[in-house]
Amino acid sequence: MKHCGTQTLETGRLLLRRLTVDDCEMMYNNWAADPEVTRYLRWNPHRSWSETAELLNEWEKHYPDPAYYQWGITDKRSTVLFGTISIFPPQDLKTGWHLNTERLGGPWEVGYVLGRKWWDHGYATEALCAVRDYWFGTVGGQWLAACHANENVASGAVLQKAGFVYDHDVTDHKFDGTPVPCRAYRCVRDA
Repeated sequence: MKHCGTQTLETGRLLLRRLTVDDCEMMYNNWAADPEVTRYLRWNPHRSWSETAELLNEWEKHYPDPAYYQWGITDKRSTVLFGTISIFPPQDLKTGWHLNTERLGGPWEVGYVLGRKWWDHGYATEALCAVRDYWFGTVGGQWLAACHANENVASGAVLQKAGFVYDHDVTDHKFDGTPVPCRAYRCVRDA
């Protein structure tokens, strides 16, 4: 694997790009403060723009790291930012896989979130496919992991449309330690 960091990716409708503190207002308004959007995520809804700005400031600091992958999802025509997608070494998905992780390497997990207004339009699948193809084609990763809360069946449908297959049940955790029963998926290069 050759880590290449967060490079700009383009699809038919989307531009996936690095985020900056200047994205604070759109991130906060379009999804970060919405309890309906964040209910299945590891983090709670943001209470203020300053909370969103602090997070974006932290993310910006990591972009020089070639093993850091965090994109903002924007509409290519309007340039409106309406979600994020990332790849990261997982906290809770290290074991239990039904594949040879010694040969393929340890897991990297993909995660995504979109504002509610942009649900059910295929944007999550489109972004996920772009990131998956970048991971396999440019970075040279052999496989990707993903998980979703059992109750979040829409996320499972997104994963399946992007070529991920169910692997096993797992208990993931919110950042505050709350356990969340989940389904773990995998996507293997050239599978």
